[in-house]
Amino acid sequence: MAADDDGSPTRDAADTPLPRVLCDTGELLSLGGDAPGGALWRLAEAGRQLDANVVRVPPGGRVGTHTEPDLDVLLLVLDGEAALVRADGERPLRAGALTWLPHGSARGIAAGPNGVTYLTVHRRRPGMRIQPPDAADRLRPGD
Repeated sequence: MAADDDGSPTRDAADTPLPRVLCDTGELLSLGGDAPGGALWRLAEAGRQLDANVVRVPPGGRVGTHTEPDLDVLLLVLDGEAALVRADGERPLRAGALTWLPHGSARGIAAGPNGVTYLTVHRRRPGMRIQPPDAADRLRPGD
């Protein structure tokens, strides 16, 4: 059982999950330049279908260009400025910019002079499962 923003249980008598406040991004942003780089918050609720993170990239920092082959990602800039690095060049991002990063696209983030804080949301990756030793053989084409 998780706790609501006031510490109370989040399930009713029928054990149905209830909507709840998970994070106050205003409080995270109030740290300003004192916020560490990296994930400031992560969605970690059991049984979730989504993953989400609030990420801080310090001034001059970068998230290297990479390609996500399987997942579309929404990126919402909460504070600061950055450049979205794409295959055809850079595009400026500022607070309020909501960006779609389609699966298969190459992308990176270059933080501006005051850094950038953003929220990402995407479908949750399935966890790894233990398979029997011959499971990979079933995936190979027949000879």
